[in-house]
Amino acid sequence: MIDREEGLSLIGRGDFYETNIKFAIFSCSISVSESGKVRIFLEKGRSSMIENWTPRSWRSKPGTQIPTYPDLQKLIEVEEHLYRYPPLIFADEALKLRKELADVAERKAFLLQGGDCAESFYEHDTGMIYDFFRVFLQMSVILTFGAAKPVVRVGRIAGQFAKPRSKNMEMRDGVELPAYRGDIINGLEFNVESRIPDPERMEVGYRQSAATLNLLRAFALGGYANIENIHKWMLAFVESLPLEKRYETLKCRIAETMDFIHVLGVTSKINSGFQETAFFTSHEALLLGYEEAMTRIDSATGHWYATSAHMLWIGDRTRQLDHAHVEYCRGIQNPIGLKCGPSLSSDDLLRLIDVLNPENEGGRLTLIARFGYKSIEESLPKLVRAVEREGRKVIWSCDPMHGNTITENGYKTRSFDSIIREIKSFFMVHHSEGSYPGGIHIEMTGKNVTECTGGLHDLSVKDLALRYHTHCDPRLNASQALELALLVAGFLKDSRDSGSLRMVVNN
Repeated sequence: MIDREEGLSLIGRGDFYETNIKFAIFSCSISVSESGKVRIFLEKGRSSMIENWTPRSWRSKPGTQIPTYPDLQKLIEVEEHLYRYPPLIFADEALKLRKELADVAERKAFLLQGGDCAESFYEHDTGMIYDFFRVFLQMSVILTFGAAKPVVRVGRIAGQFAKPRSKNMEMRDGVELPAYRGDIINGLEFNVESRIPDPERMEVGYRQSAATLNLLRAFALGGYANIENIHKWMLAFVESLPLEKRYETLKCRIAETMDFIHVLGVTSKINSGFQETAFFTSHEALLLGYEEAMTRIDSATGHWYATSAHMLWIGDRTRQLDHAHVEYCRGIQNPIGLKCGPSLSSDDLLRLIDVLNPENEGGRLTLIARFGYKSIEESLPKLVRAVEREGRKVIWSCDPMHGNTITENGYKTRSFDSIIREIKSFFMVHHSEGSYPGGIHIEMTGKNVTECTGGLHDLSVKDLALRYHTHCDPRLNASQALELALLVAGFLKDSRDSGSLRMVVNN
């Protein structure tokens, strides 16, 4: 039996043996199972296949953070279903993001990436998506004022269901069970049944991602993000802030500009572009079986794309050069992120860049620095120098969240001051090295949670229990996220106006 599809990836399941055949007009991959079933997939146009790569070549590599499913037959069935499902995003959307990120690499734009630590199957409603989108759009407007450049908006949403863990097992009251790895793998409830990896959760994750994307597209393109709404949101926000000296100038500037736009009558009726905004999705490429099943060939170019999100990133725990996650990501054409922590050497970083961005194309690779405020000034400069010395075209973005996690009163939390200190150091290092601090990558929500201490409302350790809702790591609430955007806008404005970074936050 031969299954033939043009322009689609329909790689078979089970123990298949693969080879690639290349012709002048097209190339094809052939898989033959032990039972004799053959699958052939054709690529239109000249072959553009990455050497020795297929969507399943990661399976020949060692891997970490990959769950062990007890029911392998069920796993095969679910992945077969996913292969047949429609893509969640399309190649031209991922290409559009890559072009916008190329502007960031050329210092012509700024990247805002953020959202949930780990999305939940059980906290999925219109209100949560609405609140997130509104706050995220407000943050981007604030950053646009500071940078005087376009802001590229990439959410950690519509697929951020899997989480890496530092330990495979979790102990409570003398009982040891497998660690929670995100709703797409197992359950948060601390019992044996819940913690068994269940492949059917991947189909739930797919459907929730599709529903979330549908609503996000409606918000971004259907008029919700028009200039009149932004005017109302921004005025309400700046007017509610405490009158602190460090915010006064920027607050007044935003309010005056938004009033000026409103007085001019700049509306969606005059320019339809004011009704729409570009918004993209991203998540960590952790659950590789799911990603493989969602990998498709673009029939126009013959390139492979992950269709689960516009952008994927490789985590600090899974960035080993010869391992499965790097192997998978090197072959897809989506923009890729790479988390960079204190254990990463300059040589290893350059090797990873060569594998993930061999053509040295701007917009392909974002390096996401996550050191912690105590380590960043020691660890980041040597990496930046190596990248600058070798002329690598990358985006540098700051993740000030993951290196600053502590435990207080039994709760994982992060101090707002520590987060800002890391961002400040990130900007200082790049200014010193002559490189561009191109973005921020944060965990945040549009809800009024109490998971991170500090901020304008001065949340304390005692406040954590009030509304601690995260399933994994602590997130900035709406107020803290907007405050962070104001501070980063101040860094960007100071750098733009004076050519140096005058610090607006006290140590």
